[in-house]
Amino acid sequence: MITGIVVALPEELTTLTSKKIDKGSCLFIADKLLVAYSGAGPVNAGSAAELLVAEGATRLISWGCAGALSTSLKSGDLILPDKLIDAGKVEMFANANWLDYTKNSLANYVTVHSGSLAESISIVSSSKDKKQVHSLTGAVALDMESMAIARVARQNSLPFLVIRAIVDPVNMDLPLAISYSLNDRGEVELGKLLLFLFLHPTELPGLIKLGLNFSAAKKTLKSIAKHLDKVTNFSGDRGNLA
Repeated sequence: MITGIVVALPEELTTLTSKKIDKGSCLFIADKLLVAYSGAGPVNAGSAAELLVAEGATRLISWGCAGALSTSLKSGDLILPDKLIDAGKVEMFANANWLDYTKNSLANYVTVHSGSLAESISIVSSSKDKKQVHSLTGAVALDMESMAIARVARQNSLPFLVIRAIVDPVNMDLPLAISYSLNDRGEVELGKLLLFLFLHPTELPGLIKLGLNFSAAKKTLKSIAKHLDKVTNFSGDRGNLA
């Protein structure tokens, strides 16, 4: 059984492997473990998931970072969602047996949080907007890629799992520099970022705080990556998304 993992950002990719993977491509990083580097956003993630399936993946994992929608989550916390909710409030569920197995396997190493994960088609940067998404969906966290990967999994009747670490807590507003410097592919352009900082130096403390939060999330993912064999060793029923 080949496990396919979709990773959106290069920084998230480094928590899994030191191997170079071009964006839009995939590579085996271990026996039966295939990783695709998608780039940010649902379109890229969906394409990467389809690539993994075409290359023989028989189950899919969405790996990376997420933003908190609940005050119960802080930077660096690990969340394994049991349910995903898109913008139209359509719900899909992770494979229950695989999810339970993974929770039990990782509980010895880190506190595992659960709950619903909301889909965002763009970055939700303000605390006010994050709280509104929580109010509308009841989700405890959100990201831009997992739901797109889940759709591909459901279309191909494959088990699906989300492994995400929290970066920004719900009460944190993301620096304006992030939104300003994003291109249409969901990537931060360094030139734009530096220009914005030059024109708005008061943004620097927020960026430093965000960097520290991102480091906490990456530390959690790196820790979990050491035990990824336990997750991928699951050999229960295939179980479709609902």
